[in-house]
Amino acid sequence: MALVAGIDSSTQSCKVVIRDAETGKLVRQGRATHPDGTEVHPDAWWAALQRAIEEAGGLDDVAAVSVAGQQHGMVVLDENGDVVRPALLWNDTRSAGAAADLIAELGGGAAWADAVGIVPVASFTLTKLRWLARHEPENAAKVAAVCLPHDWLTWKLSGSTSLSDLRTDRSDASGTLYWSARSNEYRHDLLELGFGRSLIVPEVLGPTGIAGHLPNGALLGPGAGDNAAAALGTGAAPGDVIVSIGTSGTVFASSEVSPNDPSGTVAGFADTTGRFLPIVVTLNAARVLDAAAKLLNVDHDELSRLALSAPAGADGLVLVPYLEGERTPNRPDATGTVHGLTLRTSTPAHFARAAVEGMLCALADGLDALTASGAVADRIVLVGGGARSEAVRRIAPALFGKPVVVPPPGEYVADGAARQAAWVTAGGDVPPVWSADTPEVYEADPVPRIREQYAAARG
Repeated sequence: MALVAGIDSSTQSCKVVIRDAETGKLVRQGRATHPDGTEVHPDAWWAALQRAIEEAGGLDDVAAVSVAGQQHGMVVLDENGDVVRPALLWNDTRSAGAAADLIAELGGGAAWADAVGIVPVASFTLTKLRWLARHEPENAAKVAAVCLPHDWLTWKLSGSTSLSDLRTDRSDASGTLYWSARSNEYRHDLLELGFGRSLIVPEVLGPTGIAGHLPNGALLGPGAGDNAAAALGTGAAPGDVIVSIGTSGTVFASSEVSPNDPSGTVAGFADTTGRFLPIVVTLNAARVLDAAAKLLNVDHDELSRLALSAPAGADGLVLVPYLEGERTPNRPDATGTVHGLTLRTSTPAHFARAAVEGMLCALADGLDALTASGAVADRIVLVGGGARSEAVRRIAPALFGKPVVVPPPGEYVADGAARQAAWVTAGGDVPPVWSADTPEVYEADPVPRIREQYAAARG
């Protein structure tokens, strides 16, 4: 039985799954936590990966490994391959001013959408490079290469110390602002616009490209950005839109066409198969539920029960969940707000319902934008930690206006990486087909007034 490994190095933790390459059967797995914060030294990811690999029983018997990771994180290396400074993560908003400057310098959002399919916001790598150049010139002067979290971990697994051996894939490269999914090429002119000079960047591999080898000879796949890996891990079919409720909220679908949205709401990323991955991203997702549970001093099961005990629309109580600023819409300095607080709505149940509905309404706005850009949404595939909430599962179809399919809980990003690793070993034009467990399906009549009162509160 040939085995493959998939790694998910996310914002909060590192997960490793070992699966049968032919059937996808889970053989073993491991996990380790990451430090909190929006600025983390990559060495912490490497240490967590080693712990997760050890818990998973090691990689000595696997034929291939692929790494999926949180997107956009700025990992800067000097000429010796040493990390210059802690990585700025996707959810670090200090580069919001740099994003605005870059938009103006290229001539507006439409110019960026034409160039690379996305419009600068603080999340993207190039804005962080601009911030570094402006605010830490001594560190900026040391930088010889820039890569992303999954690129760096793949490189470390290969044992190489040469910057020329850095490798990445289309999905992660497409979230940097200096690589175009449409033309499949780096825009070095935009990298120089942002940072002020050229840098070494990873080679971009195709879906089954080989990024290197483990010491035991096992192949290293090209890896992926986390959302693209999740799409591969869920086995989403045409007409499926994936809504992932994790640290961030994402709404995306595999597509034959790259979107061109000058507003920046829909980003034109790439997927893991050679196609495109139009995506809408919110900063605030599962941690909205965490915050509500903490505020009410309940666990997540009780938060769900409370939410389902309140009426739809929470009698007009609305939570606009911009607890960490927001990316979509682009409001990096925003805070969360509560509207419609009255004596009637001053109950734990109403607040719990408003928290769930507010989070889901923000994602429903993303779904509207995605379908307006041309994506087909016949049903919603709901994944991520937030999908474990019964209240989220039952309320979601009323806000999305579509049937909601919830696969069994799993590590779909790591599973997607494992499936890519199996594809690398098998070759061919399409990834291997793995058997899937039967999902749960939730349906409900739409309740337009919830979206309407949220829109009024959001402004």
